[in-house]
Amino acid sequence: MDSSELKPIAGGGLLDRRLFMQKGLCFSLAAMAAGSSEASMSSSQRLPWMREPGKAFSNYGQPSPYERRTIRWTMGNEMAPGNGVSWTPLHDLEGMITPNGLHFERHHNGVPQIDPQQHQLLIHGLVRQALVFDLQDLLRYPMTSCLCFVECGGNSNAGWHRRPIQTAAGYFHGMASCSEWTGVPLRILLEEAKVKGGGKWMIAEGADAAAMNISIPLEKAFDDCILALYQNGERIRPENGYPLRLIVPGWEGVVNVKWLRRLHITNRPTMARNETAKYTDLLPSGKARQFSFVMDAKSLITSPSFGQRLLEPGLYQISGLAWSGRGRIARVEVSADGGESWAEAELQAPVLAKCFTRFRIPWQWEGDNTVIKSRAVDESGYVQPEREALIARRGRHGYFHYNAIVSWKISAQGDISHVY
Repeated sequence: MDSSELKPIAGGGLLDRRLFMQKGLCFSLAAMAAGSSEASMSSSQRLPWMREPGKAFSNYGQPSPYERRTIRWTMGNEMAPGNGVSWTPLHDLEGMITPNGLHFERHHNGVPQIDPQQHQLLIHGLVRQALVFDLQDLLRYPMTSCLCFVECGGNSNAGWHRRPIQTAAGYFHGMASCSEWTGVPLRILLEEAKVKGGGKWMIAEGADAAAMNISIPLEKAFDDCILALYQNGERIRPENGYPLRLIVPGWEGVVNVKWLRRLHITNRPTMARNETAKYTDLLPSGKARQFSFVMDAKSLITSPSFGQRLLEPGLYQISGLAWSGRGRIARVEVSADGGESWAEAELQAPVLAKCFTRFRIPWQWEGDNTVIKSRAVDESGYVQPEREALIARRGRHGYFHYNAIVSWKISAQGDISHVY
C-alpha cells in the first residue's frame, strides 16, 4: 500500500460513531481481519514464496529498494556551498527512534572527514589542569547512554509565514530526530580538570571549517551532557559529528556541537554569531530573547498528514510524536473538530524525559470536512500553544523556536492540507 493512501481499519463501521473511541480501545487482529477478502484465502494463496535462492550476505545492511522514497530532504545554500540542512522524514517513520541515516543535518561549512587517530579534545581555560584527550583515551572512561531528541532552533520556522506551507510533515518539522547516544558523562572530565571558582560558562567548539562555537552554562555541563561516541549502537556517522559530539539533552540543536575539539571554561559567554545574530528572537517590545536554550513542548500528527489521503469513511488511527526539553510528556490531547473538543491520546511506552514520545488514538471519520490537531503538555505543566497565542507573545519577527499547534484539514474527498 502506498503510504500516501490510508485505508480504514476493517470493521470500523460496527463501532459507535463518536469522534473518538473510548479510551483504551485497541485495534485487535480480529477487528482488522473482519470483512477482509484476504481472511477467506488460504495461506498458500496469500503468502509469497521465494522459490529461488536469495541475495548473498552483505557487510552492512541497507534499506529495501522498495523504500527509496523514505529519505532526508536536503536544501543547500547556493551562495555558500556546505551550508544547508536536511530534514528527517518523520511522516514515513514509526516508533520513537530515528535511524542514523535519516537523522536531520544542519551544516555551516560542510561535513569534515576526520581521521579519529588524529582527533583530540582539549579542555582548558579556568581549570587547574588543562587536559588533552585522544579517542583512545575517551574510550577507556566509563560510559553511559541516554535516549533524547536533538532539535534545531530553526525547526518548523515556516510556521511563522503568513500562509501555511504545503509540504510533508517531516519536511516541515523534521529538523528534529531522536537517538540513543552513548559516551562519557562530561562532568567526569570537568571534575578531573578541576574547574576554578570563576568558571561559569563553557565554550564548545567544533573541528569543522566553520569552527562552530557556542556558549553553554557550566551548570548544564555538569548536569547531563555527554561526550558522545556512539549513536544507536554504532559509531557516530560523519554528518552527525564523527568522531565526537557534544550532546546537551533537551536544549536547542546548535549547542550539541559536532566534531567536538575544544571546551574552553570561562567566566562569561563568548557572544558568538550563533548566540547573538542567530538563535535569538526579537520580541514585540523591541527586546530579544537570548540564550533560550530549552526546547518547549511540541507535538505533531504524522498520520494522517499532508501528502497522505483517506480513501473512505471509517476507523483510522491518528498517530504522531511529542517532545519537550523540560522533561517527560505528561499527556497529548487530540482534536478532530478543529479544537472544539479534545480527547487524550495513548502514550506509547517508554515515556522518557527529553525524548520523542509516540502517541496514538483511534478516530472515526464520517467523511466530512474537518481539522485535526494535537497539543502536548509536559510534566512542568507547559501547554503547547495555538499559533495565534504564540504570535501574540513573540510577535511577527521570529524565525527560531516555533512550537505552535499544527493543524491538518481533511476534505470530504480525503485530501489533507496544512491550515492555520
